[in-house]
Amino acid sequence: MANQISWVSGEGDQHKKVMFHVGDTIRVHYKLIEKEKVAGKTKREVHEETHERTQAFEGIVLAVKGSGDNTMFTVRHIGASAIGVERIFPLVSPWIKKIEVKKHGDVRRAKLYFLRYRTGKSANRIDEVSVRPAATA
Repeated sequence: MANQISWVSGEGDQHKKVMFHVGDTIRVHYKLIEKEKVAGKTKREVHEETHERTQAFEGIVLAVKGSGDNTMFTVRHIGASAIGVERIFPLVSPWIKKIEVKKHGDVRRAKLYFLRYRTGKSANRIDEVSVRPAATA
C-alpha cells in the first residue's frame, strides 16, 4: 500500500517499529505537560508547578500527509455525546511515547474524510483485513 507508515520508537537501545495504514484503529500515547500557578504564603509568592503525564488517544487513521520527517497523520474518534474529535500528530515527535495498532482496516481510499459526515455506527465501521492463506498449486 502507498499509505503505509512506519513509526520507530527511539527510546534507548530498544527500537520498536510499528506499521499502520489509513483505516487502521490505533492508540497514540503522547506526553502532556500541565502547568499550574500555585500561590505561596503571601500574594507575591506565585510560582508554577509542572506535571507530566501520558494521555492516550484512540481512533481511526483518516489521512496521512507529507513525507519523510514532515509526515503528519490524522486520528479521529467519537467522544462523549457523539461528538467527533480529530487530532493531527507529527510522526517524528518527542511527545509521542507509543503507538499501538488495535485493528487493521480494509479501505479503498487514501483519505477517509467522508467519515466526518456519518453518524452512529457507520462513522467508525470499517471492514477488518482478513488474511487469506496462500494457495498451493
